[in-house]
Amino acid sequence: MSAEFQQTEIGEFPSAWEINRVDSAFDIQQGKQVSKRNRDGEHQRPFLRTKNVFWNRLELTDLDEMHFSEAEQTRLELQVNDLLVCEGGSIGRTALWNNEVDGCLYQNHLHRLRAKGDRAYPQFGVYWLWYAFDVANLYFGRGNVTTIPNLSQSKLAELPMALPPLPEQKKIAHILSTVQRAIEAQEQIIQTTTELKKALMHKLFTEGLRNEPQKQTEIGAVPESWRVAELGEFFQIKHGFAFDGQFFEPWGEYILMTPGHFHEEGGFRDQGEKTKYFTGEIPKDYILAKDDLVVAMTEQTSGLLGSAAFVPEDGRYLHNQRLGLIVDLDTKRLSKNFLFNVFNLPHLRIEVAKTSTGSKVKHTSPTKLRAVKVGIPPTLDEQEEIATAISTTERKIGVATKMKTQLQDLFRTLLHELMTATTRVDALTFSAIAVNS
Repeated sequence: MSAEFQQTEIGEFPSAWEINRVDSAFDIQQGKQVSKRNRDGEHQRPFLRTKNVFWNRLELTDLDEMHFSEAEQTRLELQVNDLLVCEGGSIGRTALWNNEVDGCLYQNHLHRLRAKGDRAYPQFGVYWLWYAFDVANLYFGRGNVTTIPNLSQSKLAELPMALPPLPEQKKIAHILSTVQRAIEAQEQIIQTTTELKKALMHKLFTEGLRNEPQKQTEIGAVPESWRVAELGEFFQIKHGFAFDGQFFEPWGEYILMTPGHFHEEGGFRDQGEKTKYFTGEIPKDYILAKDDLVVAMTEQTSGLLGSAAFVPEDGRYLHNQRLGLIVDLDTKRLSKNFLFNVFNLPHLRIEVAKTSTGSKVKHTSPTKLRAVKVGIPPTLDEQEEIATAISTTERKIGVATKMKTQLQDLFRTLLHELMTATTRVDALTFSAIAVNS
């Protein structure tokens, strides 16, 4: 080992870094217990619970209140740059307080960490705990594990913590915060564009593109030239095959397409590490082709039933039993791209849910899907124009989602490398981060 590094109980770190207990750098205090008695009293004040605290983020839309005496207010009122650490649930989850709510306090299932002097930069403290609890599992087994895992104040106090010199702490925090802001920017794009897509779909499927008058139908308002028809008039639905689970593997040539490959709002979702491969014998006609349109017929997650997706690759994905494949589509009267958007209409999803079976997991069938009524434009040209208008917003969402994923991967990599000194801040340039943000 180089003289520039030291071996510690939590790994190898630069010799210039201090390895000490959490309470050497932070004063620790738990909040007030929630009780029926504390719900009464003249000094009702907002307070934080574990449900308000996420990694480096606070959710403050649902603040609770209870009575705090004047002495308790003095002792427990949060100050700027306080850290809030979860005692239970997601143990160690930490966020920074920036005085978002005046006079806010906290309950006993949260630890308040307040920096002592200038030994620790608060934002660095958040990232160190994130790394230690969520990435490296440095503290595994140190919590009090009973029926419900929890982290006592004494246990938190004695946890080891690596502290670079203060200037390096600030640089590390700045880099990681920069990447997080870039992630948040992509999340905002996704949220805004998703809302735009919903509004656009409602407008296009009720008003069309031709500025024509509307008429009232059994499914609501549609353009006057459109007609309402059952989906079964235009196509058939083929059931998938029950592939034998003994041939499922974490790798292979053929991918088993499952409801997990569908976004709730429609579209194909890459399963990443959760991808299931099939290595057994494949029956004829159950290998999907590129741009096959497939529908989720089992609600694996809420809102998934009836979601549609195009197969992204030829000869790679297998048609599983819980999916319906659109076949024998009358392409002279109904555009496949338009049909994809039809499956993602709120009206259709509601109708599919009404006729579904199953108490815990909902299921539908080809017959029930084909019985749903929708509005159909009279020409393929108008159908394609509508599909193109919607796909423009979908592409924007897709680009932002991909960028968000890349930035999240970058953040996890940097969090690990900066906290272990595998990469030093002085060797980092912001060019790579700036490009991705």
